[in-house]
Amino acid sequence: MITQPTTEPPRAARRAGAVNGAPTATAVRAAVLSSATEAITAARAYAASIADGAIARDRAGEVPYPELAALDASGLLGITVPASYGGPDLSPEVLAEVIRTIAAVDPAIAQIPQAHFLFVDVLAVHGSPAQQRLLFADVLAGARLGNGVAERGGKHAQDLKTRLRPSPSGPGLRLDGKKYYCTGAISARWIGVTALDDADRLVLAFVDRHAPGVTIDEDWDVMGQRATVSGTATFDRVPVDPALVVPYANAFEVPQQFGARSQLVHTAIQVGIAGGALRDAREFLRTKARPFFEATRAGWAETAATDPHTIHRFGRLAIQVAAAEALLASAAATLAEVTRFPRDAEAAARGSIAVAEAKAFASDTAVEVASDLFSLAGASAADEKYDLSRHWRNARTHASHDPVDWKYHHVGNYLLNDALPPNHGQL
Repeated sequence: MITQPTTEPPRAARRAGAVNGAPTATAVRAAVLSSATEAITAARAYAASIADGAIARDRAGEVPYPELAALDASGLLGITVPASYGGPDLSPEVLAEVIRTIAAVDPAIAQIPQAHFLFVDVLAVHGSPAQQRLLFADVLAGARLGNGVAERGGKHAQDLKTRLRPSPSGPGLRLDGKKYYCTGAISARWIGVTALDDADRLVLAFVDRHAPGVTIDEDWDVMGQRATVSGTATFDRVPVDPALVVPYANAFEVPQQFGARSQLVHTAIQVGIAGGALRDAREFLRTKARPFFEATRAGWAETAATDPHTIHRFGRLAIQVAAAEALLASAAATLAEVTRFPRDAEAAARGSIAVAEAKAFASDTAVEVASDLFSLAGASAADEKYDLSRHWRNARTHASHDPVDWKYHHVGNYLLNDALPPNHGQL
């Protein structure tokens, strides 16, 4: 049966003050958000509160514990919890805007709850009533669900070696395996871990972050999205309550929107990066950049912001960002119409294709805007003290997890040949 979690850490952790180098969990009292207006207002306030530290977090690449504690307390983690379990069950449009708002300031922070919202969806559709009661109550109290899904070393990231087997030493289950790209796991309350059971069926086990045998490393050393600290999680004979296991294979044997709703969050991150890069380009052009000497000598411009070529290119980029924002909003509206429970494969396909269109365009736009920032602002913008390269590094790193060519392929095949897209967790 499900055991009620406690916020009190193990005795050794209480003495040391940390587990695996992370501060121990403390009780969180999250705000209660009940409307779209409250959620978007909270997202804007949270984004403003973390804005000044974005460059320092990018440079440090360390776990942003204070910022994540503030996120946990903000109430934003609970905005998609079903109303039947006390949540506001806010729409995909609201979720997309919340993530976009945070990502425009710090996309690494915005990525950390991506799997959290996916797992809330999985529980809402496939969780047992007992799982829903326990985990949704935790989420509404400020508990974050971390990610233990992808692996290294196999043919691809979903070539799973992690196993969930009956414990040889007594009742219950035992989890063994190693995961990578574990965004948010290091500071989460629970970690959602995919594994294969004895029948080689895909399952999703919710594991206490501080359970015996759970080790999470800060071995995330990449050029962008550094503050996600999406490194390795090792599960060595970790005890798992059977009542906290979801038969995840079932989710992909029927029409579903988990992939689309998960990708909506990733889309919002890319749109946020694009908007943040454009914002910083505008500020630099208006306050720091100088015009090219030809523009000044010819009498065309006295400032960088009045250079005709700069105006033209900035206008083009601004239109692309606006288009990306519109596609994001349109895709979110489609998901709201389809709901978590698509009526058939065609309805699920509409949701998946709408998000695929938005995600592919947003990824390309974010990379282009973050790169063209330097064409607009000139060599002085490359000075490391401004850390403007973080926009491109974040966009490129984030997009590399999910090749947009496959998005374009499935969109084209759907529109041209009426081919339904594959029913998996990344589309």
